[in-house]
Amino acid sequence: MTAKAQEVALDRMLVERFKGGDSAAFDQLVSRYWDRIYAMVNQLLRNQQDAEEVTQDAFIRAHRGLTNFRGESAFSTWLYQIATNLARNRYWYWWRRKRDQSISFDAPLGADNDTTIAELIPAEQETPEDATVTQEFVNRVAECMEELNEKHREILILRNVQNLSYEEIADILGISVGTVKSRIARARESLREKLGEEFQQ
Repeated sequence: MTAKAQEVALDRMLVERFKGGDSAAFDQLVSRYWDRIYAMVNQLLRNQQDAEEVTQDAFIRAHRGLTNFRGESAFSTWLYQIATNLARNRYWYWWRRKRDQSISFDAPLGADNDTTIAELIPAEQETPEDATVTQEFVNRVAECMEELNEKHREILILRNVQNLSYEEIADILGISVGTVKSRIARARESLREKLGEEFQQ
């Protein structure tokens, strides 16, 4: 059994225990997923306080809804779906507010994902020079990511930051795998175009 299949099986067992009246089973689900959900939401919102609130809200909603959860998708997919929807709602507030935080994209993007944002836009043929990412370039990528439309920004984060499969993203966003692939391609193209504009200025 793969690690992913083991994870899904353990989640299913915990969900069944919770439905059977074992409240501690939900605490285990929270401890298993809190950091992952928080990391995703924080990448979407880029604000620690908002991310904490949305993560907390996602688990509150999951707790309320779990008795009706039919298990047609994996628990993790369902939970990501709840968190993504809540983050989208919060995003519009965030978009209108000024943020003083600087964003660094040269650091690893997640606890178990050492991809950097620069790798979102791989060169056709990478040379040693291309592999050296300057802070200026990282800052430009960060600015251009902010200018992407919400759907494009969101799907790049789910794919490259959260390292989710096309199938998982399709389930979370409620779209087909084909749509996921084409949206990722368009998002990357849009990011490349914006970077081109940046360097021409």
